[in-house]
This record gives sequence, C-alpha cells and structure tokens, in this order.
Amino acid sequence: MRKLALTAALLGSALAASPALAQAGRLIAADPMVETPAGTQAWKIRYLTTDDRGRAREVTGVVVAPREAVPARPRPVLAWTHGTWGTAEKCGPSLSPNFFAKTPAIEAVSRGYVVVAPDYIGLGNPGPHPYLVGTATARSVLDAVRAAQAIPAAAAGRRFAVWGESQGGHAALWTGQLAGVEGAGLELVGVAAGAPPTDLAANFRKASDPNAKAFLTALATDSWSSYYGVPLQIGARRTPGIIRRMAANCVVVDSGPKLGTLLGILALRQDLKRTDLGTLPPWSSFVRANSTSPVSRVPVLFAQTQGDPLVAPAVTRAFARRMCANRVRVGWIDLPGKDHATTAKQSAAATLAWIDDRFAGRPAPNQCGRF
Repeated sequence: MRKLALTAALLGSALAASPALAQAGRLIAADPMVETPAGTQAWKIRYLTTDDRGRAREVTGVVVAPREAVPARPRPVLAWTHGTWGTAEKCGPSLSPNFFAKTPAIEAVSRGYVVVAPDYIGLGNPGPHPYLVGTATARSVLDAVRAAQAIPAAAAGRRFAVWGESQGGHAALWTGQLAGVEGAGLELVGVAAGAPPTDLAANFRKASDPNAKAFLTALATDSWSSYYGVPLQIGARRTPGIIRRMAANCVVVDSGPKLGTLLGILALRQDLKRTDLGTLPPWSSFVRANSTSPVSRVPVLFAQTQGDPLVAPAVTRAFARRMCANRVRVGWIDLPGKDHATTAKQSAAATLAWIDDRFAGRPAPNQCGRF
C-alpha cells in the first residue's frame, strides 16, 4: 500500500506539470445525431485526453441524454466502457450503425442518466489503439465524462458511475483505480465490471476456448507492438503477418468469424501453443503493467457467466476476493451459461439497479465470502 501511495503521488506530481493535462477533457466538437432511440438525444463528440505518457490525444465517442427539458439539477452520468470491437481505427463503436443496439447502457437514459460512451484512443480516431492499456484507457474515460459537461442540453453532472464489459470491464476497473488520483472535479460512486480481464497473465493462460485465446493474443500483441514501439517477434516466421491481417479487421458482434479469420486463428493456435505472454519478454512487462489493482475507494460489482470461455471465472473470482481482502465492498452476479459477449446484456437489470442505489447513497451490499 505504501508503494502504491508513493507511485500515485509521483504520478500526480508529474502530471501537474504536463501542459497536455491542462487541456484534457476539453470538448472539441459535439455533432447532433439524427437517428436515436425514442426519448433520447445524442451527440458524436471529439475531445482531448492524454495517454499514459502524457501526450495529448484527440478521442471520439458518443453522449446520449434524455430528450427532455434541461433539469434544475445536473443529471447523473453513466460512463459505458465498451468491450472489444477491434484495434483498428475503423472499429470505433461511434462509427457503427449498430452503436445503439450494441450498447446495453443506453437503457439507463430512460432512468434519467446521461450515458457517455468513449471510443478510447485509436478507435474512431487516429491510432495506434492501446488495447488493454489501463492508464491510457482510463484517462480517455474520465476525460469523456468531463467533456460531456460542456454540452448544455445534456446537463451532465460531476457524479458518475462506470460500467463496462470484457475489455470495457478492464477499462472500468482502471477508471476506478485512477479516479482517486486523476478524477479532479468528478465524483465516482461505483464501478461495475462484466467479465473483466484483471490478472492478464492468468487471463491469457486460463482462457478455455483456444480460438478465443489465439484471437486475444493477436489483438494484444499487435496493439502493444505498435503502441509501445517493439518488434512483433513472436511464434513462427509466419506469425506476425497472420496477426497483422487479423488485427486489421473489426470484431463482428453476434456473428461467426469469416473463413479467413478462422484459418488465421487455427494457424495461431499452432504457432503460439507454447507461448506464455506472462513470462515472455517484452510482452510480460506489458502484462504486469496493465493488470488491474485490487484496491478501490468505491464499491465494485462483478458479473460473470459460469463457463465464460475467454475470461476464466476462476480468475475473476480470485481477483474479486483480493478486493475483499482489501476491504472493498464487492457485489457478485453469477450468470448461467458459457457465453462471454452477452455478459452485460444478461446482467443489465441487476447492474442498473445496483448503480441506481449508488447514486441514491444507499449502502452497497457486500457479498464477500459468498462467491
């Protein structure tokens, strides 16, 4: 804990001197969207953030609010952190005609929330995209919440919760982790994470679906190679080319992989069957740096299907128990089945009820010792 506090203090001191930080959270543009769900209004936004090295980056996203008169008090904000759509610039959720249908948090608008949905750095905006890079992603979330406050008709307030799934579950946990250090002007009330990667070394090792594991490895190593500036040297001679081709495509949610992608995955399974990113330099350093911390100042809710083939439930459960050991109030939603991509959809009703209670100031239920 002492080491964590010292790191946070040094980080805060360094950032205070960064010129880019002074601009972080500034709204550049908010373009109204024409076709939105009934009762909502929405804007495609561009705003400024900083990456994990303090460099200014322009990011895109969507802000959705009730289509009502501006209330007397600011509206509560729900930051939605999306799961994996891909790592290429063209894969930003805000670019997709399916954005509203594939964003479970939109349901919160009918409850009076403003939903802020950042694309993250490098999706919908020039890359590279820092896939599963905690600090850069969390900053893009915090700054999206700040940027939304500059849209008068949205009436977004400073109090917010964050909810994410898969890659977005990792982003949600990291947002909670950074909010205490870099959340000036904001008040985080709770973090909800569906099937989140946490201990990345364990996540890479224990994914039960070898196809999903190979695809995750391809996205991570391609992203980290570009973002951290290291050669993509892994597997066999053909492996980097296969990885780059796969990473150039977006994930098609609720659809099976194309034949070319499937053949690439099968080849990667063969090439990477003895590869452990948790022990193989330089990838192991990125794995360690971007695993989540079991410390939180606010309550945390986890949702997980019992047989998730990509994010092993045992890994999530072990992480949640570490949070319990650190006296975090932890909630747990156990879902049936073996699916990964519908975790947020399946748990939406319970998650939104939990978020409602956090804004209402009700004591968070603590299920530590019961999962």
